[in-house]
Amino acid sequence: MNKLEILYEDNHVIVVVKPANILSQGDNTGDIDMLTMIKNYIKEKYHKPGNVYVGLVHRLDRPVQGVMVFAKSSKAASRLTKQIQNHEFQKQYLAIINGIMDEKKGEFCDYLEKKEDGNTVVTDSNKGKKSVLQYEVLQEKENKSLVKIQLITGRHHQIRVQFASRGYPLVGDQRYGTLDHKQICLCSYYLSFFHPITKQKLIFEKYPEKINDWKLFL
Repeated sequence: MNKLEILYEDNHVIVVVKPANILSQGDNTGDIDMLTMIKNYIKEKYHKPGNVYVGLVHRLDRPVQGVMVFAKSSKAASRLTKQIQNHEFQKQYLAIINGIMDEKKGEFCDYLEKKEDGNTVVTDSNKGKKSVLQYEVLQEKENKSLVKIQLITGRHHQIRVQFASRGYPLVGDQRYGTLDHKQICLCSYYLSFFHPITKQKLIFEKYPEKINDWKLFL
C-alpha cells in the first residue's frame, strides 16, 4: 500500500499530497486511488468498523501531483464545495512549458468543451464553458519556462489545453503535447481554503521533487 503524505488532519478535513500517476478517485482501471487510500488509512488508524466517510471535493488529473483536501464529514464536504463555487478556495500550480513566451504575465480566457473521447478542445461560447487562468513566467532555461498559474475556473484539462493551444504545451504532456514518455511537469503546489468549522484560513504548499525537468528550475 502506498504511504500517505499528510500535511494536516483533524476531525473535519485531511490535507494530503497526491503523487503523480495516482488517481484522485477510483475508475474502471481498478488502480489505487487517493480516496480509497485515505479511507483505508482512517479505518486502520481509528479502528473504524464498516464504511468510512471521506468526501472528494476537488480532483487532480491522474498524471498531476499536488496538494488535495478531503472532507471527513458531509458537513465539511458541503462547506468546502460552497467555497469552491464562491471562488474562496484557491489552487495555484507550477508548470514547465515548452518555449519562451512573449508576455511574461497575463490572463488566458477561452471557451473549452470536453469531448466524448476525454479530450478537451477550445471552441466558442455556444459550445464551451468560459475558462480563465492567470499566469506569470518565473524562469526561462533551455527553451523551457517555469510558470506559476492561478486557476480562476476549474475546467477539465484547462491548464494543459490553454497553454498547448497557444503553442506552449506542458513538458511531458502525452495528450496535448509530444508523446515523449516523460512525466508531465504540472504540480498543484499551493492550496488555501477556510476551515469548514473554525473558519480559519489554512494555507498549504508542497513543491515538486527536484527530479526530471524540475531540476532545471527548483
